Amino acid sequence: MKKTSTRLADGRELIYYDSRDDAVRDVPDRRPLGSTETASELRYDPLLDEWVVVASHRQGRIYHPPADECPLCPSRDGRLSEVPAADYEVVVFENRFPSLTTAGAGLPETVSGALPHLARAGNGRCEVVCFTSDHDASFADLTPAQVGLVLDAWTDRTAELSALPGIEQVFCFENRGAEIGVTLGHPHGQIYAYPFVTPRTERMLAAAAAHRRRTGRNLFDDLLAAERAAAGTPDDRVVVAGEHWTAFVPYAAHWPYEVHLYPHRRVGDLLALNDAERAEFCTLYLDLLRRFDRLFEGTGNRTPYIAAWHQSPVGSGPGNCGELALHLELFTIRRTVGKLKFLAGSESGMDVFINDVSPETAAQRLREVSP
Repeated sequence: MKKTSTRLADGRELIYYDSRDDAVRDVPDRRPLGSTETASELRYDPLLDEWVVVASHRQGRIYHPPADECPLCPSRDGRLSEVPAADYEVVVFENRFPSLTTAGAGLPETVSGALPHLARAGNGRCEVVCFTSDHDASFADLTPAQVGLVLDAWTDRTAELSALPGIEQVFCFENRGAEIGVTLGHPHGQIYAYPFVTPRTERMLAAAAAHRRRTGRNLFDDLLAAERAAAGTPDDRVVVAGEHWTAFVPYAAHWPYEVHLYPHRRVGDLLALNDAERAEFCTLYLDLLRRFDRLFEGTGNRTPYIAAWHQSPVGSGPGNCGELALHLELFTIRRTVGKLKFLAGSESGMDVFINDVSPETAAQRLREVSP
C-alpha cells in the first residue's frame, strides 16, 4: 500500500491509498475555497451521564446532489470535486461539515459551566472514506483486493487518529441507503475520532467487567463460543463462518436482520489483525454484504444498512486487547419488502427494542440466500 497525504484548498487533509507503489498523486485542489468554519460543542446530559454533540453548522451540508455534481467523485471533465485527482482507489479526507473538529486540538481540555449545564469544546476529528471512484458501485461490488485496501485505510486511520491529543475512541462505519439518512449516494463511509468513550462502548465494558467478576472469563469469548457451539442445532444463528471469522445473528438481536462478525482470536482493534485474518475478512465480509442485498430482491433498491466497527478505547497502545473484543456489527432497518423498522415510542423513549423477526428466522433466511 502507498499512502500519499496532501491538502485541499481550505487546508483540510486528504490522503490517497493506492495498491501500486508507483502511483503519483500530485494534482492540486484548484477550487477557490475559503477556510472552513465550524461550531461544535459537547453538552453534558446529567440524566444519562453522557455527552451530546451540538453541531449546528451541519445544517448547511450538501444534500442529495445529482450524480454529475457528486463531491466524492474524482475531478474530471472540467468539474472539480473534493478529490483533485482524475481517478483514485481509496481516498480519505477531513469532512467539510464535521460533527467534531480539530480547531482546539492540543489545547488543554476545559469544562465550562456548572451542573446541570456543563459544556466543553467539540474537539475530535471526522473523516470521509471513499471506497471507490465508481459512483454507481457499492461496497458489495468491490473485489477482495479492493476490500483489503479499504481495510488498510481503516487500520492506518485508527493508528493515526488514536495518536491525536485528547482522542479516546476511533469509530469506523458505513451508512448505506437513503432510508438510513445518507445524504451522498457515492459509496463511502466515515471515521469519527471521539474525545470520550462512547456510551455504547461504556455499557459493553461494564457488562464485560461484570461477566468477568461472575465467571472469571471474557464475555465476548463466551458469546462467540456459544454461537459456534450452537451451529447445526435448532438454535443455529451462524450465517457464515471461516477459519478465522464467524458471522452470526445475536441471540437478542435488536434489528430485524442484524449480524455480528467476530475474529476467532480476540483482539482489541484493527491494528492487531494478522495477515490471515485480514485476507479472510475481505472475502467473508463481501459474502455477508451480498447476502444482505439478496434479502429483498425485487424492491428496486439495495438493502439499506449500517456497518459499525467496535474497537477498544484508546489507551493501551496498538493492538490493545482488554475486555472489549474487536468486532463488526451489520444491520438493516428494513424488516420486510416495503416495511421499515422505526424507532418509535418504546425504542426512542425507553431504549427498549422490540424486534419483529426472530433471530433464528433471520439467520436461516440469510443462510438460504445465495451471495
